[in-house]
Amino acid sequence: MDATTTSDTNSRERLAQSLKHMVDEADHLLAKAERTGSEQFLAAREKFETQLHHAKDELRRLELSAIDNAKRAARATDHAVHEHPYAAMGIAAGAGLLIGMLITRR
Repeated sequence: MDATTTSDTNSRERLAQSLKHMVDEADHLLAKAERTGSEQFLAAREKFETQLHHAKDELRRLELSAIDNAKRAARATDHAVHEHPYAAMGIAAGAGLLIGMLITRR
C-alpha cells in the first residue's frame, strides 16, 4: 500500500470517527439543552455548528484528495497507453470479448 492510499484510509477513518463523535455530541447536547434553559441551548448549538463546520472541511479535503488521485491515475493510464498502444488494444479487446461472452451466457 502506498502512502497516498494509507493517507486516504486514515482520512476516511478520521472523518468517520469525527462524524460519529459529532452525532453523539449533538444527541447529548440536545438532550441536555432540553433539560436546561435557552442559554445552554444556544451554547450547544454553537458547539454543534463548529463541529459540523470541521466535518465539512474534512469532507472537502477528502474530496480534493480523491480528485487528485483520480487525475494522477488518469495521467498514468494515458502515459501507459501511449507507451504501449498494442498492449492496451489487446487488453481492451480481451476485456470486450470477456464481457461479450458473459452477456451472451445469460
